[in-house]
Amino acid sequence: MKNMAALTIDHTIFSAEVEGSVCILTFKEKPLLYVTDLKEKKDLFDFLELLSQHDEIKVLLIKSAPVKMRCQEYINFYRNKISCAADIQAFNRKYNALCQLTQILTELNKVIVHADSGNVLLLHLNVGLACDYRIISENTIYQNPNVDLNVIPTGGCVYFLSKILGRATAFELLLSRDEISASRAHELGLVDEVVPKRSLDQIALEKAHSFAELSLGYCIGIKKLLNSGIGELNRFLEYEHSVLVRSHKQR
Repeated sequence: MKNMAALTIDHTIFSAEVEGSVCILTFKEKPLLYVTDLKEKKDLFDFLELLSQHDEIKVLLIKSAPVKMRCQEYINFYRNKISCAADIQAFNRKYNALCQLTQILTELNKVIVHADSGNVLLLHLNVGLACDYRIISENTIYQNPNVDLNVIPTGGCVYFLSKILGRATAFELLLSRDEISASRAHELGLVDEVVPKRSLDQIALEKAHSFAELSLGYCIGIKKLLNSGIGELNRFLEYEHSVLVRSHKQR
């Protein structure tokens, strides 16, 4: 049996602990601030690779950061740190990090439960969409700053939304500045459960443990079949990058 203590960590942008067959990964305040930092990204990806080697862990519960960038804050961050031509490397690092995270989560040999709350940008929603089961609190609101930034959503967001919503609804949502409430997100199928904010952590952990009671082989088999179009996703991400680069140069 591998050393489970290695899965208990307190990092700059996330913490992790193990409870039975469930690993709980909690992002810390405003992880987007570190998304272009190569070391921070590598540490997160190294942890997920280590987790994949532990067959004793059946479920990964990802808890979103309690404090995230608000819509205007992200717009300012993007304009000041990412979009300027002089910092094209930061632009590429941000894109590559999101794509890599999407691919890692969809291919990870664990069932992944994602818990979120509060104001959620498309960028954060994308992480949830790459997971297997999504739970949000009733105060959750999804926001789309990309319209005002004139920036195409990255990391497979368009791919996932078109699969879940259909082309017409995804098109309408992505071209709108309107916020999406928790109840509307549930109605659309973007999330699986909406729960009271005070109960979010408890219910998410209970759901994770309920999945952990099942055979890992069965759960991963179902996940692989549902994600059988992973090759299509990878091709989409390559095409997304080419479209994004052209769009960025034309701004």
